[in-house]
Amino acid sequence: MIKFINVTKKYKNNVVALSNARLSINKGDFVFLVGASGAGKSTIMKLILKEEDPTSGKIILDGKDITNVSKRSIPIIRRSVGVVFQDFRLLQNKTVYENVAFAMEIIGESPKEIRRRVPMVLSMVNLSQKADSFPDELSGGEGQRVSIARAIVNNPSMLIADEPTGNLDPETASEIMGILSDINARGTTILMATHARDIVDSMQKRVIQIDKGVIVRDEEKGGYGDEVSYY
Repeated sequence: MIKFINVTKKYKNNVVALSNARLSINKGDFVFLVGASGAGKSTIMKLILKEEDPTSGKIILDGKDITNVSKRSIPIIRRSVGVVFQDFRLLQNKTVYENVAFAMEIIGESPKEIRRRVPMVLSMVNLSQKADSFPDELSGGEGQRVSIARAIVNNPSMLIADEPTGNLDPETASEIMGILSDINARGTTILMATHARDIVDSMQKRVIQIDKGVIVRDEEKGGYGDEVSYY
């Protein structure tokens, strides 16, 4: 599904964000990516999304080497990866339905397929009754569910979730994790970066811990880890 083979990423002034990283995430995995702010979690996600290129090493996605692809190929690569952000990033002038449909429109899906798939995905995230609402009429949990629906409407093989519960109360966060678990159960690979110790400890999924650009722990069914600092 996704492999990092000795991947190093250096930014300006030789700041090392990721050092000789080796990881392998299989299809259908649910993986938590944990570590202090600035540890390198965002760099890993940016490399998968081709927002950044590695300084050295190789990245394989769905069996294809994406390390040095042309800019023309990047939109095609990104179609296989959905993204959910902490701050939702919804289009404020579009309804819930239109926000989700827009993700299909930009890749050229037919109106017929959009009409078929958007209601189905809204039902999956329990938002059918909010289809005509605008973002400012939604609660935080509802906004994040729209973000999730938008991320999965094009049937990506992998979903990257960057602190998806960071702005939510515990009850709503639990609801969001239930939806992500259901999506994972349908076969979508999930990589979730988080500081939410309670969520990681309760779900007992695979945990990859990164510290100062180095992967220091890769544990099946692990907890957050006492040695991880928040800041």
